[in-house]
Amino acid sequence: NVLLVECGVGNDSHGQNATKAAVRACRNAIEFNSVSVKKIIPGGYDNMKLNVILAVPAKYQDGLDLEEVKKVFPFGDIRFTVQDGGMIAPSGRAIKALGDKNDDMVIVNAAVQVGY
Repeated sequence: NVLLVECGVGNDSHGQNATKAAVRACRNAIEFNSVSVKKIIPGGYDNMKLNVILAVPAKYQDGLDLEEVKKVFPFGDIRFTVQDGGMIAPSGRAIKALGDKNDDMVIVNAAVQVGY
């Protein structure tokens, strides 16, 4: 039972780190809300389920660490779906000191379904 969906976008401008972009997307999705979980989910936090859908550029999916992304969420039984998507956009310059291998910016979209 999905009660609400929160959406977010995250970017890693330097370093081509899909995990960093996914963490930022998930934080963006959940950071500006206040949900009375105990009132809307039978069983409260113990029964909360999160279905997290991440749209990640295919080129960078292999580097995605879902255990690290999972740390964004303090509560809930969390399941991930990773699909092709997001965006690769040029930053215009690669800065080796910042870990760049090229000038790609990795952009990830997140949809967080909250329910029970």
